[in-house]
Amino acid sequence: MFDATGGDARIGRLGFRAGARGLGKAFALAWRSDPRSLVGRAACTVALGLVPVLTAWQFKQFIDLIAAASPEGFGTLVTPVASLVLLGLLAAVLPELGTYATDQGGRALGLAAQRRLYGALTRLTGIRRYEDPEFHDRIQMAAGAGPAGPAQIVGSMFSVLQGVLIVAGFVGTLAVFNPIMVLVVAVAAVPTMRAELLLSRGKSRMMWELSPAARREMFYSNLLTDVTAAKEIRLYGLGGLFAGRMADELGRVNDGHRRMGRRELRVQGLLAGLGSLVIGAGLLWAAGAAAGGRLTVGEVAVFFSAVVGVQGGTYLIIQNLRQGHTALVLFGHFLHIEEAGPDLPVPAETRAVPPLRDAIVLEDVWFRYSAEHPWILRGASLTVPAGAATALVGLNGAGKSTIVKLLCRFYDPDRGRILWDGVDLREVDPAELRARIGTVFQDFGRYDLSAAENIGLGDVERLANRDEIALAAKHAGVHDTVATLPRGYDTDLTRMFGEPGGVVLSGGQWQRLALARALMRRDRDLLILDEPSSGLDAEAEHEVHQALREYRRDRASVLISHRLSTVRGADTIVVLDGGVVVERGRHAELMAAGGVYARLFTLQAAGYQDAEEAC
Repeated sequence: MFDATGGDARIGRLGFRAGARGLGKAFALAWRSDPRSLVGRAACTVALGLVPVLTAWQFKQFIDLIAAASPEGFGTLVTPVASLVLLGLLAAVLPELGTYATDQGGRALGLAAQRRLYGALTRLTGIRRYEDPEFHDRIQMAAGAGPAGPAQIVGSMFSVLQGVLIVAGFVGTLAVFNPIMVLVVAVAAVPTMRAELLLSRGKSRMMWELSPAARREMFYSNLLTDVTAAKEIRLYGLGGLFAGRMADELGRVNDGHRRMGRRELRVQGLLAGLGSLVIGAGLLWAAGAAAGGRLTVGEVAVFFSAVVGVQGGTYLIIQNLRQGHTALVLFGHFLHIEEAGPDLPVPAETRAVPPLRDAIVLEDVWFRYSAEHPWILRGASLTVPAGAATALVGLNGAGKSTIVKLLCRFYDPDRGRILWDGVDLREVDPAELRARIGTVFQDFGRYDLSAAENIGLGDVERLANRDEIALAAKHAGVHDTVATLPRGYDTDLTRMFGEPGGVVLSGGQWQRLALARALMRRDRDLLILDEPSSGLDAEAEHEVHQALREYRRDRASVLISHRLSTVRGADTIVVLDGGVVVERGRHAELMAAGGVYARLFTLQAAGYQDAEEAC
């Protein structure tokens, strides 16, 4: 796996082999995305590297001819003047051509990189890595800088090549007049290159260390502009608190950048002073040589151009090596994600997921979200029969929603196994498994899309089938609501994009819409309903559950709800406590047993009775 940080992303180091490999990948991606622009940039770079050297020598010839020519001999100046004019034209036109090629190639390269990054993220079939803070940091760094990283790397390397050509040409020029100056310039370049590399590492380290503060600043910023949070923020007077915290986090980020900026200012000032001393020493030597008759006026001019050109070319090389180094470190996060192995192991030869005929069985399942977290499930065993409704009941944290995630194979158990008609879920393709499942999650998605798309996303293959979408909406009891929207099913359920007629639904309406999305998969084997009616009023809840009873008939279903009255009609009620199954049976059986379920149901029923008596 690529790691452009030399093994430690936190300190921003870049190993030579990792850097060379990242460089190769960036150029390979650039070639595949737009080879013509890459060739054009290379040609412009080579030409721009040669033009300054050729100009300096032509200018020398021009000055020497002026110094030696008589009034009648000015015809000899035509050729060098024409050459200087041509070189000047190239110096003016080539940067524009290079910019055009850079822009064209950069857009193509950015698009290709974006596709690869988000393609890699969609290949992560589970969700464990999304909940890993370090991996999430990498996602943020890659999404923010990774797609532009290849273009920055390629651009920096072309600039380095241009600088190398300039330096090589002018070093050869210096060697003709004073080989010692070559040594002086080379020695002066060593601390410059070292300083620039340290600055690049420091900047990469700073960006990584500041990423948590930047995320928190973004979190508070989003809170202050979020419509959903606006009610509580105003009711509880939280605006000042969150605005202050946002400013504090932004202040930390700014302080980091300020310290880095001051460090860069000090270092660059020292380097500029060193460069000026080198130029001054060269000019003193050239003046003395000219006074002694060892150099002509034209040779002094070309020597001066060579000293300045070597300095400028060296600076161009070092600056772009630094920028390329930083871009490679950030690109390393991009490649880390792209080359990350599967978060869920999928065997090379997967087993087919058969239509559910018997049952889904959890056998002694243990699970925790990481080694640092406590066990959520501690040897849970239960059966979800085909054609029957199974309810999961328990207090918060008992493991109900975790079982849903395991049934969808967002995670694999740490111990034990889950069988689908005898087939271990580890042996199947997760996509094939999920195609047989319809689910309403407790934290369902609210997409800033049209009403039709919000429902149709439940089955992308039928996204354009309005009859199926309307049927699902009717089963979920949301068809009449959608039909009365300004543009019916084509109404955008957002005001984010500024489109006229956008509508924001209530919580209960969104919940019914999410239910309709799940019901798009009406021909699936397993229906999972995790608190499907928590945002509904009593009448709406009754309607939904009546519709779901018909819908669940002849298929396996798992129902989770804290309102025990909604699960009492399930074929089997499974009670979880502390990550284990402590009771199972029908409502009447569990009430007669007088255990956990009976206690919870009695408490809820007593609450309703007390409310009626109070009325």
